[in-house]
Amino acid sequence: MTGHPHPISRQALLFLLVGAAQLLLDSAVFIGLTALGLPLVLGNILGRVAGASLGYWLNGRYTFARGGEPQLQRRHLWRFVVAWSALTVLSTALLVAVEAAAGLAGSWLAKPLVEALMAAIGFVVWRQWVYR
Repeated sequence: MTGHPHPISRQALLFLLVGAAQLLLDSAVFIGLTALGLPLVLGNILGRVAGASLGYWLNGRYTFARGGEPQLQRRHLWRFVVAWSALTVLSTALLVAVEAAAGLAGSWLAKPLVEALMAAIGFVVWRQWVYR
């Protein structure tokens, strides 16, 4: 059977590609800023803002577009901010716990794993609520 891939398969693939770009940007900002002495909480928030800015646009424009139409209206942005804020609180709490147990370098190593977890939760939230 030929044809276009199933929409969720296409979305999952695009979400993974966008997510990889977000993860690189987010982690680079987080590690760079905390290495320069910025507190972990602020570094994580700024890293996630950088990644989210890229991801919101790419996912709204390509990953979750409907019939070629981007899903970047004001209601999508509001939902994105609400969901992103909740995931940022969770991400930050996890990294603070890792830092307390394993130090700053441990939080740098944990960052990609924490953000992979946030991405898994985020895919469901973005697909079912944010870009709906």
